[in-house]
Amino acid sequence: MNEELEKRLHHEAITLAPNKKRAVAFFIDEMLLSFLLIIALWDSFVQASSTEEIVLLTNSFVLEFMMMKIIYQAFFVMQYGATLGKLAMKIRVIEIKTLNNPNVLVALNRAIIRVISEMLLYLGFLWGILNPTRQTWHDLSAKTLVVNA
Repeated sequence: MNEELEKRLHHEAITLAPNKKRAVAFFIDEMLLSFLLIIALWDSFVQASSTEEIVLLTNSFVLEFMMMKIIYQAFFVMQYGATLGKLAMKIRVIEIKTLNNPNVLVALNRAIIRVISEMLLYLGFLWGILNPTRQTWHDLSAKTLVVNA
């Protein structure tokens, strides 16, 4: 982390969110979105006669699920500075430039890069664990930080 940013965060009494909180928030969000997908496809799941049919059905909605994730992430991060998982873990996303909630373009950028990072074997998330500022690829792209609320 550069010295100027470190001073600004210290001056505002802002601390980086620990990786453990971020991981739990991620799990909460993933379970919530998966549950919503199951509800949306419930009739089709009930009619499936085998596990293979369920897998094929789920795979046929991958694009819709990715769009749902992008909309969910972008909306909640823009509106509240946090998804439901982050709210539960008392962490939030801030723009480095303003130290406020991301605007719509920043939140959308972050959400899209996040989904791409997931598709690339979560390498962007691993990057965040190894990065001193705990910035994942989607944080770096959007110029955001995840901090304690």
